[in-house]
Amino acid sequence: MISVQAWSDAQRLWDFQQMHHEPRPCSAGIVLGGRGPGVVGTAVELYRRRMVPVVVVAGGAAGERVVELGVPAGAVLVAPDAPDADGAIRGARALLDGRGVEVASVLLVTGPYAERGAHAAARAVWPEAEVVVASPPLTLREYVDAVQDVRLVFDILVGAQQRLPLAGREAPGAVAEAYGRLCAEGFTGRVVPA
Repeated sequence: MISVQAWSDAQRLWDFQQMHHEPRPCSAGIVLGGRGPGVVGTAVELYRRRMVPVVVVAGGAAGERVVELGVPAGAVLVAPDAPDADGAIRGARALLDGRGVEVASVLLVTGPYAERGAHAAARAVWPEAEVVVASPPLTLREYVDAVQDVRLVFDILVGAQQRLPLAGREAPGAVAEAYGRLCAEGFTGRVVPA
């Protein structure tokens, strides 16, 4: 059973991770976490709204799914799978550079729990590009219902918070306290060992 305090703490991390950027036209879209609920669908919707002329996905399965949902194959680039956002963004940048695509701005599409980390990774890998982040418009409860595993979602939230670069981890006191309580309750399945 998950305590009311744990739900409250998870909600605090969920809210902190989201950057609330307004999607706007960018040079390229990059899909991060294409297996997460709604991520691929959100990327396709942004393409349809002409926010990006090209969509870069990591891994062939996500690329196939983007095409199935209506993005023309010629507008989809498939980068190698990567173990993290940093690697995926590096792969996307190399692929776009190799194709001669000039990138002044990138629209990252990721899970709602990972916006802040994706933004930090893109700023580190692509400091000269404007970075906009979007995610499926899901509440924490909706995301838990989609994944059907509350402990996994809480583990993911704690892991995402832990992996933020130092500047991002210097969160408001209430966020740091929520993170600490969730760790103490054992939601550490996605924490990287120190």
